[in-house]
Amino acid sequence: MKQIALDIGLATGPTLANFFAGSNEAVVKHLSLWVGTQSSLATRSPVPTYLWGASGSGKTHLLKSAREALREQGGRVGWLDASVLEPPQFNHAWAAVLLDDVHLYNVTQQHAAFNWFVNAQTSQRWVMGAGALPPADLKLRDDLRSRLGWGHVFALQVLSEPERRAVLRKAADARGIFLGDEVMDFMLTRFSRDLGSLMELLDLMDGYAMQTQRAITIPMIKSMMEAS
Repeated sequence: MKQIALDIGLATGPTLANFFAGSNEAVVKHLSLWVGTQSSLATRSPVPTYLWGASGSGKTHLLKSAREALREQGGRVGWLDASVLEPPQFNHAWAAVLLDDVHLYNVTQQHAAFNWFVNAQTSQRWVMGAGALPPADLKLRDDLRSRLGWGHVFALQVLSEPERRAVLRKAADARGIFLGDEVMDFMLTRFSRDLGSLMELLDLMDGYAMQTQRAITIPMIKSMMEAS
């Protein structure tokens, strides 16, 4: 069977709490300290943070986790990714600037990102960026690339298969459902191996199993996909 890539995200929304760190514990600790509720704009370090790693390593999850944590504290955040074709002007009310998938930025987005970065530094605001490459290898304008690389830089590692299995098993147990080894094998070989997609698949399977009053088996998953 051809591998299916599900274009879906985490149903529960990205948070630092539901990010399985694995070997990326250092970056989670760093972000937890920065966005912690005991912090304030007056005490938070304005030194920028840059995350890089392969697709599926959790970069966007972590950026969105930081955004949601700041929003819960009443903070406004500037967000820019490659889908934002007309970036707004920098807003001095922003508590932070978050730049996702910087390796995909076009000329207009690079100009906006640099402008945001300079204004954020002037206002002592935090900047966190993320891309597929380390700063030195980014095909961006020199002034933006150098700024992305001068602060805290973390290389994210994709979870190993045993780690993905452990996350799925824990999530299934929390839902009170049983995933047999054959079902786990099917999920990891027939669908996107990105953890976010796998977790959403688990949510879909759980809902479909409850709706149809069936146990989660390979035939049930195939039936679910045919019905979708």
